[in-house]
Amino acid sequence: MAESPAEGTTGAAEREVLTTRQGHPVHDNQNQRTVGSRGPATLENYQFLEKISHFDRERVPERVVHARGTAAFGYFEAYGTVGDEPVARYTRAKLFQEKGKRTEVALRFSTVAGGRDSSELARDPRGFAIKFYTEDGNWDLVGNNLAVFFIRDALKFPDLIHSQKPDPVTFERQPANRVFDFISQSPETMHMVTLVFGPRGIPASYRHQEGFGVNTYKWVNAQGHTTLVKYHWSPKLGVKSLTAAQAAQLQAQDLGHHTKDLYDAINRGEFPEWELRVQLMDDHDHPELDFDPLDDTKAWPENQFPLRPVGRLVLDKTPENFFAQSEQLAFGTGVLVDGLDFSDDKMLQGRTFSYSDTQRYRVGPNYLQIPVNQPKNAKVRTNQRDGAMTYHVDQGGANPSVNYEPSITGGLKEATYPTPDEQGPQITGRLTRARIERTNDYQQAGERFLLSQPWEQDDLVANLVGALSQTDRAIQERMVWHLFMCEDEYGRRVGEGLGITADDVRELEPLASQTLTEDEQHRASHLGKNGPRDVTALTMTHCVTNDNTVI
Repeated sequence: MAESPAEGTTGAAEREVLTTRQGHPVHDNQNQRTVGSRGPATLENYQFLEKISHFDRERVPERVVHARGTAAFGYFEAYGTVGDEPVARYTRAKLFQEKGKRTEVALRFSTVAGGRDSSELARDPRGFAIKFYTEDGNWDLVGNNLAVFFIRDALKFPDLIHSQKPDPVTFERQPANRVFDFISQSPETMHMVTLVFGPRGIPASYRHQEGFGVNTYKWVNAQGHTTLVKYHWSPKLGVKSLTAAQAAQLQAQDLGHHTKDLYDAINRGEFPEWELRVQLMDDHDHPELDFDPLDDTKAWPENQFPLRPVGRLVLDKTPENFFAQSEQLAFGTGVLVDGLDFSDDKMLQGRTFSYSDTQRYRVGPNYLQIPVNQPKNAKVRTNQRDGAMTYHVDQGGANPSVNYEPSITGGLKEATYPTPDEQGPQITGRLTRARIERTNDYQQAGERFLLSQPWEQDDLVANLVGALSQTDRAIQERMVWHLFMCEDEYGRRVGEGLGITADDVRELEPLASQTLTEDEQHRASHLGKNGPRDVTALTMTHCVTNDNTVI
């Protein structure tokens, strides 16, 4: 008598039949075809060759950055307004216009520097990348859990990442000397360093972290008027972070803590939710500000540029296949829909080439034909053909032989642009290689320190002292000089942990790459004696309460 299936399992008669990729039924999945039971194996073992050769190719090259990540799916629901104004006043993007309108989304969380199998509890920025499957095609909003970035020019991005990656000789992971060698020579990193080395560098979970577009984009309305915009995602559950000691305790038990937490919550029906809020600014260079609004190392103060709600995002589904729907999920900052546009942000323009180019290398020239990357609510019609792993032929015109444009014999035609193509401020200038004028590398980092909670300041100082203790004395001194330039107490406390005072570094000259303002020259000449910055009434982007998680 046949044994009954175990409790909770499906009986053999109810199961689907295993097949090859060609759809052929597999009659024996335990034994190769051989000459006799002991072999040798025959060359025409088609089932085995297909199975093993695919297995040999199961891994595509991992992402150079954001390799460790996980995806989930859900929807974005628009409010139809931006704050208390109609959203159409600022953008004609269709997904925002109608109250209650839902758009399917895929969201991939990630870490930046670690490899595919690294810990999700490492100190690192977290990627927060969203693909909206809109009726006008896909929109990718690629950001992080922190509102600023390390650098302001994409030319420096490979150097930044190389400094955070393993030593190319010993392959030691993130030696502090390499990390801070780069940072100490790049003062624009001070704001991001203040965030990453504080508790926000280790979120308690993906569900308890914020998301930011980081780059400055533009909204375009029906009249072609443009407005600068910054995107913020605020978690409904609030912001919670871990200290280094708490993260180490959890990491000892589970390298994939954040993925498990996210998927367990969704499977319990506790769907994570974020509110999308935006900051808006007139589209020009704003000479009245002490920073450049296109500088990714700066936040826009909320007391000057308030957050305005525009919708909410809910995650209610996990991947059916992790590789197909998370590893192959691909994003690009250049993927915008009508009503959204680029700003002149130097980092954004560099990322727009890099992100899509890395997917063509990593997944293949037809990565956009993979189901998770295809538009769901818009038809695709291109003249692009062939290439490795062509999944289907894009819809063409009436004459399938015409794969070019222009044509009068049935090919595709150009769309009509909704407004005059000229938009935004007029730009004039000479070709040059120059940094922006208003660098102001220290002010917001100092303000961030003062606006942090005491437990965040304590953790930040301890983490910096621990890391800098492993570096050369010259790097330590330059970092302490930078931190005193940010804020007296910041430099003093880290310096005390390293045995370095303001007097020890007072005679250091600014870096050759720096041009200090009069205010910064004054701070340098009074190093450690400038007194605290005035943060009265200042509300900086994402200075929301950060709760320390109890484990």
